[in-house]
Amino acid sequence: MSLRLVYCGTPEFAVPTFEAVIAAGHEVALVVTQPDKPVGRRMEMQPPPVKLAAQAHGIPVVQPAKIRHNDEFRAQLEAVRPDVIVVVAYGRIIPKWMLGLPPLGNINLHGSLLPKYRGAAPIQWAIANGETRTGVTTMRIDEGLDSGPLLLAEVQWIAPEETSVDVFECLADVGAKLMVKTLYGLECGTLAAVEQNHAEATLAPILKREDGLIDFAQNAQQIYNRWRGFQPWPGAYTLLRGKKFIVHRMRPAAGASGEPGELLVDQGRMFAACGEASAVELLEVQAEGKRRMSAAEFVRGFQVQPAERLGA
Repeated sequence: MSLRLVYCGTPEFAVPTFEAVIAAGHEVALVVTQPDKPVGRRMEMQPPPVKLAAQAHGIPVVQPAKIRHNDEFRAQLEAVRPDVIVVVAYGRIIPKWMLGLPPLGNINLHGSLLPKYRGAAPIQWAIANGETRTGVTTMRIDEGLDSGPLLLAEVQWIAPEETSVDVFECLADVGAKLMVKTLYGLECGTLAAVEQNHAEATLAPILKREDGLIDFAQNAQQIYNRWRGFQPWPGAYTLLRGKKFIVHRMRPAAGASGEPGELLVDQGRMFAACGEASAVELLEVQAEGKRRMSAAEFVRGFQVQPAERLGA
């Protein structure tokens, strides 16, 4: 047995599930992804990773700019007559007409243990908030924000040094297997959906550039967790002498303290004092208008003044 489905997804995170669904023998009749976007200084149009994966399999792709009120797109999906619609990091809110189209519903793979971390950036916020475990959940989409009935979940631990890049890769693979297992349960009629406990819901809103601004009043572990969570974007940055100063790599440090934001230099190493008498070591930095460099290089070429502070 196999299911006929429409696959909605856009970034690299959605590719492993797409490949796993095909490998499991299901028929992907149509792929829906976001439009190509201009990237880089030359603003060259770049197709989404899911589109490239679909083209490699010779599967038709549509890239509607909008889906809620799009008669042509609706007719395309109705003509497919899918048993199920699989949605993985598509990046669009699924309209009501789509929810009622396939008999088995719209099944989403979400990068958290719902109802915790509903929203656009669950992996990033889980790490930024210092969580030691996360996971993936499959759910039947409803009209709310990640509020639909739960199907299956898989827990994964977050190592202390892992960034969101690491966890994205892990959860993409774990989630692919979980989606295949979910589709098998739906196909066999052995999988029952369970309502979420909405009282336990937390939000993981879309990331903004200002989320990367370092608050040195926080302690070193909090600052390091946010740096880990916000890789590769928005990263971590502050001001030095009124200009943007990016911290590409850092780690909590012992034995160094000062006023929050104070720069401390010791034998070619550079530290920033944080709240609660803690500090982070700055390992790789980039001053505005300069290339990224090791802290040792920066210290050699930049005269750090006594009691000089970041954030101003």
